[in-house]
Amino acid sequence: MAATKSRLKLIPIIFFILIISILTPKAYSQSEEDECSTENTSSCNDKSGAVPLKIIALVSILVTSMIGVSFPLVTRSIPAFHPDRNLFVIVKCFAGGIILATGFMHVLPDSYAMLQSSCLKENPWHKFPFSGFVAMLSAILTLMVDSMATSIYSRRCRTGVIADNGDNPALEVDQEMAVVGAGHGHFHAHNHVVAKGENGDSQQLSRYRVVAMVLELGIIVHSVVIGLSLGASNNTCTIKGLVAALCFHQMFEGMGLGGCILQAEYKFMKKAIMVFFFSTTTPFGIAIGMAMTKSYKENSPGSLITVGLLNASSAGLLIYMALVDLLAADFMGPKLQRSIKLQIKSYIAVLLGAGGMSVLAKWA
Repeated sequence: MAATKSRLKLIPIIFFILIISILTPKAYSQSEEDECSTENTSSCNDKSGAVPLKIIALVSILVTSMIGVSFPLVTRSIPAFHPDRNLFVIVKCFAGGIILATGFMHVLPDSYAMLQSSCLKENPWHKFPFSGFVAMLSAILTLMVDSMATSIYSRRCRTGVIADNGDNPALEVDQEMAVVGAGHGHFHAHNHVVAKGENGDSQQLSRYRVVAMVLELGIIVHSVVIGLSLGASNNTCTIKGLVAALCFHQMFEGMGLGGCILQAEYKFMKKAIMVFFFSTTTPFGIAIGMAMTKSYKENSPGSLITVGLLNASSAGLLIYMALVDLLAADFMGPKLQRSIKLQIKSYIAVLLGAGGMSVLAKWA
């Protein structure tokens, strides 16, 4: 029931992405048949030579994506990687830094570059910062979905606890504190430890599931876009650099998502479905790009607007999830608040993750 409600709450995000990607290009682009006069005359432009590189990229990215997203799930049996241990928190902060840098250093700059391209009309694309505007709307919409889903779970669990324990004002007050605390990644125990503990755990679990599903949606949109761009490109020099960079990118991004899936405590089938979608979206995008090589023009106004707006919406979602649901929830939670030493280690992990992914922006 909870999973069904959380999926329903994701519908506004999907609808928003479809609207901006389908209707906007029709309204503001040049003629769909018009192609930008900027042609790529580089010696690296080799269509036949690019095909083997794309196949290598498809297979290698698929394998590394599966390794990255599965790593936290497989290593759960190892005591040091259990979610309750300090090492897991540090690794999760490292992954949070990676996702944050992905939004700021990879996705958002690409969106700005596409929507400020000389291939688009001066009015309106060069008159207004659409990338920042769409990223902002995407972050606000993600906040709405996040907040509403959590509110629904809180109300449902609160009703269940009160029904089970009768009309006890003291219990109701303590239970309310548990619900509010769960929304911020922790809860407070006072007198009724058992009742509130169960409610707090239920709220925290629901919170983790909302985070995992929304984060996967943002990553999937981004993964399809970068896969499509690589698959449609015939520049062998660019593809060679992208293969290695995207392998690292997908592996570390998958570790962040895998940690969220682990904390969500889904059943095996749901975990397998989420791992499958994350692992296959970039290769799927590459395959679509290869199939659309003749019809897909990277510099056409329609392509630039569609991909640019999708990147902007994905960037807003990823930045929000990284800052609010991954990093802030951990750093403001009781585990890190009790230990300055662990906080310092976690901050170093965030900086290393964000720094490493920022360096990769040179190639991807």
